[in-house]
Amino acid sequence: MPHAYNGMDARDLHGVQWHKSRHSNSQGTCVEFAKLPGGDIAVRNSRFPDSPALVYTPAEMEAMLLGAKDGEFDHLIRE
Repeated sequence: MPHAYNGMDARDLHGVQWHKSRHSNSQGTCVEFAKLPGGDIAVRNSRFPDSPALVYTPAEMEAMLLGAKDGEFDHLIRE
């Protein structure tokens, strides 16, 4: 696998296993995550699996997940 970087083509992430939330809807519109061999985490849009992937460190993902669990982003989906 080539060096992972933000905006890389998700098709170049060979051999990774993509995961999505069990809360995803039946149309498959969801965010998918994959742990990379070096420990970073790739993120892609399931509607466009061949589109660019974003790559985050474990610390960045932990901060985002803790914020989501605390409701810090609820205003983005609620009116």
